Amino acid sequence: MMNKVTTTLSAGLGLAGICAIAAWAEPNQVRYPTQDMLGGLVHYTTVRRGDVTEFMYTSAQALAALKAGEEIPDGTQVILQDWREGEVYRLFVMEKGDGFGDAYTDGTRTGDWQFQWYWPTGQINTDENTARCRSCHMSRESRSYLYTYNDARRFE
Repeated sequence: MMNKVTTTLSAGLGLAGICAIAAWAEPNQVRYPTQDMLGGLVHYTTVRRGDVTEFMYTSAQALAALKAGEEIPDGTQVILQDWREGEVYRLFVMEKGDGFGDAYTDGTRTGDWQFQWYWPTGQINTDENTARCRSCHMSRESRSYLYTYNDARRFE
């Protein structure tokens, strides 16, 4: 299954890497992961929610920083690949960048993380509200805003 997942992620990212556009409802700098960006990603955990399987990816550098108790570096992406009925349904991308948090007020900021949902084609999923993503991830501040923080720290 891992090879199928990696191949599908690679194919989807390769085809759509040139389709990144600005966010639909708020300032946003999250990039759709291109084929070049994909080269550094590691599948570090899988989450199952009913009929949905979510494969989680990030860089080896981000995983090493978390293990060492350090800050995740700017430029890091954390990608949730949402599988349904044997196909990639959508991608949720968290990206950390220097000053990304400046686009938000103190009460809505998630450090320097921004969030975006994409269709596998690379187009922004405008059915999703990324402000809702931020508000939920705010509760994970002590865990680098990640729900899979412990999984990432334990990854070998």
